[in-house]
Amino acid sequence: MFFNSATFLFGFLPIVLAGFFLLERFGNLFARQAWLLAASLVFYAWGNASVLALFLPLTAINYLLGSALQRRGESGGKWLLVLAVGLNVLVLCYFKYANFFVTNLNAVLEANLFIEKILLPLGISFITFMQIAWLVGCRRGETLPCSYFEFLLFSAFFPQIISGPIVYQKETQPQFRKTRGASERATDICVGVTIFTMGLAKKVLVADTIAPWANQGFWAVGADQPITLVAAWVGALAYAFQLYFDFSGYSDMAIGIARLFGIRLPLNFNSPYKAESISDFWRRWHMTLSRFLRDFVYIGLGGNRCGSVRRSANLFLTMLLGGFWHGAGWTFIFWGALHGSYLVVNHAWTSLLERTKIPGAMMFAGWGGRALTFLAVLVSWIFFRAEHPAEAIRMMAGMVGANGIFVTGDPLFFKSSPNLVGVFSWFGCQADPQFVLLGCLVGLGVFVSILPNSQQILAALEPGIVTYGKKIEEIPAAFRALAWRPSVGWLAVTLLVFIWCMLNLSNVSSFLYKDF
Repeated sequence: MFFNSATFLFGFLPIVLAGFFLLERFGNLFARQAWLLAASLVFYAWGNASVLALFLPLTAINYLLGSALQRRGESGGKWLLVLAVGLNVLVLCYFKYANFFVTNLNAVLEANLFIEKILLPLGISFITFMQIAWLVGCRRGETLPCSYFEFLLFSAFFPQIISGPIVYQKETQPQFRKTRGASERATDICVGVTIFTMGLAKKVLVADTIAPWANQGFWAVGADQPITLVAAWVGALAYAFQLYFDFSGYSDMAIGIARLFGIRLPLNFNSPYKAESISDFWRRWHMTLSRFLRDFVYIGLGGNRCGSVRRSANLFLTMLLGGFWHGAGWTFIFWGALHGSYLVVNHAWTSLLERTKIPGAMMFAGWGGRALTFLAVLVSWIFFRAEHPAEAIRMMAGMVGANGIFVTGDPLFFKSSPNLVGVFSWFGCQADPQFVLLGCLVGLGVFVSILPNSQQILAALEPGIVTYGKKIEEIPAAFRALAWRPSVGWLAVTLLVFIWCMLNLSNVSSFLYKDF
């Protein structure tokens, strides 16, 4: 069951909200929490109830281990923590990487080992990281005392369980104990509905619309077909923006749904294509993942405390592990290695600028930095999307013109753009679909580079917990008229956008990060 499905929008969510509001008005705290926990477990087990046979025992074991670590504190429990974290990593490795390791072992040893195809439980990667954060926090004294019932609610809360954000227990646990007044509830509903609708529009109207453009481009290189420069750029840019709007849409929808229940989740997406460096990119893209990697991997390896060489090695290894976390495949590992290399170069460049003045260095700041960062990220996305490294190489070869610049009437994108091409025909113009799609993607690039994002628009009402920095970035002066306010205009726009999304809801697609 996905947030963008009719089952969720018109069945599950209204029922859960109605029950929650009634219990909030007439019931006690335990009844309200129990209702939310039951709904979360139903949501998690909707497609496959057997996942509870893993989830419930795992959370119970982690709660007991965490409680033991809380009692011992930082002065003891080192090996207990190693055992507890190792258990979670082992579970994740079995479900996510067992088939990958067996396949590669067979290739290296020319063996014929066999293992059944293991189905990945929903959200296992995000759940595992949340459990590890809980365990480490228990030893550091950074968690709050709670019952297993409350811990299970924190772990299973359905808005965050598909694709994050990766939440720390101390961030949301107190919120589940809070009782809202009528005024606060009304504000939460307004903010929740607004930001959820923004996210739904990003997913349904943008990400799902451009998905076929990316699919056709990567299908071509996967089938070893030569792809021209224009077509290759369309395919690569389409995936970059599909992933952007898909994950941004999910993040908004998760925050919006949680806010309906009075819960502020950590912000997880902050206009990453506005980043002026790769370090800035990782403070904006999947912010809770980069926070987790910083807090529990990079710092755990020594961080920047052991000199520049060790820092570079720690950065590279952290991103390599981050790439492997995303998926069991060599392309994900190479993607992580690319970002690790990017970060090493970025830190070396920054250190060099601090020591000496370099002529022309300013060209890599501001918009120059944005362009360079986006190109670096775009190259990495090609490996992220490709099934095999050779496909990524073929795509990049096409992007530099190895197979020609443009083929008139190339059928690759004709089925993807009949409506867009039709707009030109109204004015008596004949436009090739490839250039129409390329123009649309460039327009999307301008859109995400200039306009404020959803959290900036709703900043006055604090839509979520700030992950990086002290507060949400201020909305640019030129766009302050877009700041959300309770008005008939905002109500009308939200309602019209929601209806538009419903009219395009015929083919429900999963979120890309569901598989990571």
